[in-house]
Amino acid sequence: MSPQTIPQQIITILLCTAATMCTRFLPFLLFGRSDNVPPVITYLGKVLPSAVFGMLVVYCLKNVSLFTSPFGIPEFLGIAVTAAVHLWKKNTLLSMFSGTLCYMLVIRFLL
Repeated sequence: MSPQTIPQQIITILLCTAATMCTRFLPFLLFGRSDNVPPVITYLGKVLPSAVFGMLVVYCLKNVSLFTSPFGIPEFLGIAVTAAVHLWKKNTLLSMFSGTLCYMLVIRFLL
């Protein structure tokens, strides 16, 4: 390890710590501890999780080719398992884990 990388690593750790603390403390600095949350924040809290999940699906499927082997089968099986487990158990973490496990098993053992 070169001596120049140690200061870079320390700066990186400090910046990551500062960014994390800022995102944790900023809502309390802006809104205090009151129960009066602005309606726009409530709205964003309702729509952003679905929007982020939708963007994640698009990002994961952007390079899938339906015209070459394996024709997107592992990805769509993973999505189907994720949706089925979520509809069944209503547990986001379990459904994401199940879909990821399905995808990994298909690409490892069936392709």
